[in-house]
Amino acid sequence: ADVWAFQPLKKVAPAGKASNPIDQFHGERLAAAKVDSAPQADPRTLIRRATLDLIGLPPTPAEIDSFVAAWKQNSEQAWLALIDRLLASPHYGERWAQHWLDVARYADTGGYSNDYERSNMWRYRDYVIRAFNNDKPYNQFIIEQLAGDELADASVRKRANGNEQKMRQARLKGDYNEQESEWIVATGFLRMGPWDNAMVKSEEARQIYLDDLVNSVGQTFLSTTMRCFKCHDHKFDPLPTRDYYRVYAAFAGTQMAERPVPFMKGENRKHFDEGKA
Repeated sequence: ADVWAFQPLKKVAPAGKASNPIDQFHGERLAAAKVDSAPQADPRTLIRRATLDLIGLPPTPAEIDSFVAAWKQNSEQAWLALIDRLLASPHYGERWAQHWLDVARYADTGGYSNDYERSNMWRYRDYVIRAFNNDKPYNQFIIEQLAGDELADASVRKRANGNEQKMRQARLKGDYNEQESEWIVATGFLRMGPWDNAMVKSEEARQIYLDDLVNSVGQTFLSTTMRCFKCHDHKFDPLPTRDYYRVYAAFAGTQMAERPVPFMKGENRKHFDEGKA
């Protein structure tokens, strides 16, 4: 009960000169160490740091000159305009999606000796990029990756007035609208991780996959591994064995399958014909 990581989040009001709680925490540590804050960086350094951080590319000479000139006129306004411009850049999503894709263990192949190709996994990659660029709320981002197919089914069921035959036809033909397609693509998260069913019985391969999926969900969304408490309750964390199997049960119906899903307007299909040829 006293492990801070498992307590409900609380908003901390900034104290003193701190503009936000993070600055406050930094300030407290600096004061305890009797170290003064570093002086504010010059505008050339600031634009380089911000640009590399947010879009992963250095600023151009023209962008630097423009920012320095704006800084001389009004430093606060120049800084806010710079950040707004960088956040609006499509490169922002490309840069920061890299971090999420590392956590999600993105790969276009399955690993191991056969390293099976995942021909359509790029659609999940681009989904993550769009999520960052469109400022998708984090709770929605989580739900779509874990249960996007359920969201799509619920939407189709509503459109079909509960007709199960129409539901089945929609699945077989890929009769989905733009939003439903987006949701199904998002569940590409569940297909990450290593996979190779060669030299392994199919039941065992499936169990290995589901165990890996449960562990990955814990690592990705809870910052804790979950594989270790399938055999015993954690001694010092509120992680009982029953929770492992509750999560396992939630994914027990998950099947690997190629789903026919229409391409969306924003998806890049350049050179498809040349590539097929």
